[in-house]
Amino acid sequence: MAAPRPAFFQIVFPLLLALVIGVLAGFGALFFRWLIGLETALFWPGGTDFLSSYQQAPWYLRLIMPVLAGLMLGPLLAYVAPEIKGPGVPEVMAALAMRDGIIRHRVTVAKSLATATFIAAGCSLGREGPIVQIGASIGSSLTQFFRLGPVHRRMAVACGAAAGIAATFHAPMAGTLFVVEILLFDLEIAFLANIVIAAVTGTVVAKFFGSGEALFQAHTFVLDHSGELVLYGLLGLAAGLFSLLFMAIVFAVSGLLERGRVPAWFAPTLGGVVVGVVGLFYPQALSVGYETVNQALQGNVLLATAAILLVAKLVATSACVGSGMSGGIFAPSLFLGAMLGLVFGHGAQLIWPEAQLAPVHYGLVGMGAVVAGTTLAPITAILTIFELTYNYEVVLPLMVACIPSIIVVRLLHGYSIYETKLLMAGIRIVRGHDANRLRAMKVADYLCRDFTPLADTSPFCKVVEEVLASPFPHFVVLDEAGLLAGVLTLRDVRAPLADPNYNGDAVLARDLMQSKVTTVREDENLEDAFHLFASQHFSFLPVVARDNPRQVVGCLKKDDLVTAYNQHVLHDQVQPVSSMVCRLPVRRKS
Repeated sequence: MAAPRPAFFQIVFPLLLALVIGVLAGFGALFFRWLIGLETALFWPGGTDFLSSYQQAPWYLRLIMPVLAGLMLGPLLAYVAPEIKGPGVPEVMAALAMRDGIIRHRVTVAKSLATATFIAAGCSLGREGPIVQIGASIGSSLTQFFRLGPVHRRMAVACGAAAGIAATFHAPMAGTLFVVEILLFDLEIAFLANIVIAAVTGTVVAKFFGSGEALFQAHTFVLDHSGELVLYGLLGLAAGLFSLLFMAIVFAVSGLLERGRVPAWFAPTLGGVVVGVVGLFYPQALSVGYETVNQALQGNVLLATAAILLVAKLVATSACVGSGMSGGIFAPSLFLGAMLGLVFGHGAQLIWPEAQLAPVHYGLVGMGAVVAGTTLAPITAILTIFELTYNYEVVLPLMVACIPSIIVVRLLHGYSIYETKLLMAGIRIVRGHDANRLRAMKVADYLCRDFTPLADTSPFCKVVEEVLASPFPHFVVLDEAGLLAGVLTLRDVRAPLADPNYNGDAVLARDLMQSKVTTVREDENLEDAFHLFASQHFSFLPVVARDNPRQVVGCLKKDDLVTAYNQHVLHDQVQPVSSMVCRLPVRRKS
């Protein structure tokens, strides 16, 4: 009966795991949306939705509520759970690339409470990115509880993220492609079936236990004239440039606060001040903003209003995300895209009146184009809008608009808003390779501490004895204080040995050694060491202490680095199945 176990753990178990994660992530998305509604009703009583309740509130409450939210949650974001700051998607990307999918258990609760409070208070943030992090956290916590290996853990994180985004939009295809395009760097085909199962399950749970209503109510899309495709292409170019502007302002706010040495716990309070001021004049630009997007898609927003709301939303969202609040950029991107498309559509209608263009159609396509530009995920953007409208005719204009948008961003910047956030934190995601694994491997764990140093006062004869007795072709040379003085290799000794007239009696090790030495600290990762090996063609590197650049604690050899990397990757491939088989009770025959 032992033979079926490997097949069960390799095929059936991952599918069951994806199903469970899909159910949990679906309920997590429902709970998160319920929490937002509950807090909105507490903060702004008296209306049927956020916008109507907010507009009925006194002006001073509208001004101070976002400020209080930032002041109350700032310490939580700065000290208790700093990984919940921002959209949530970059943090999931970092967890997959750097920590094999390990996400702390507290993220699920902390992210839900913090983001729900910010959104309910009126801050211009999205709920989709946080739901991705919440779903990913559920998957990670589940696999950590059962002590599964890194392959299953990464798969579970991807399944949770897909289920979360699918449950939000009732769009399983968009949830699946979101994970594939944005989160997964080393896609394994075996993951795809599990991700699809989780996304479909999350959607079913959300539809069955939720309201089941579509997020957006748009007019039926019709492409009246093929010449409009040129206009949609121009809209895509405009969306790409606007996406760059959006990213530039967000990170400019973040950089300004950092250069001004504003404490991390106080920065969200300043963002709340901006939100409060914007809300006094243009409340339609606050919170998630889907009510306003629906009004725009139904043709109830005019050109001047759309232009004003475009600027207001840009300012409010940049202040919120740039100040480090917990919340996503997916919903703001949809809002900005809708307003940009309306402005473009109304402008095109004024220039080309005989074409009888429908500005709402450009608003719908603009939503996908801006999402594609900010996330660099065109297929996700196209499928999201398609699954929200179930109108096949919108696909071609979306493709025509989304592709120019990502081309502009790729050419002029090169990274999505998620990747840019990671780059500013010193994390560079390498797609299609396992190079990210090297960042999780510390030099201290792979260095060789058993090495024989030479004293810089060692005579030449002693040096020759050590070279002949040692299996290694290199030596670390220390001074009288036991600190690094240089490096001596077999090549440095070879020339004197080959010279029959050479008198080595008066020659010491310091006369032969290389005093300019490249070192690596023990707290650095193997990626840093790899770049040093690649750039200088060393065979080994002296490893120095974290707090003393001349105190040698060991040596890192290039062969050991390559071996460690290979073993790490192979271990990930075989460990999950073998570890689970070993943990299960096995009946032995007597």
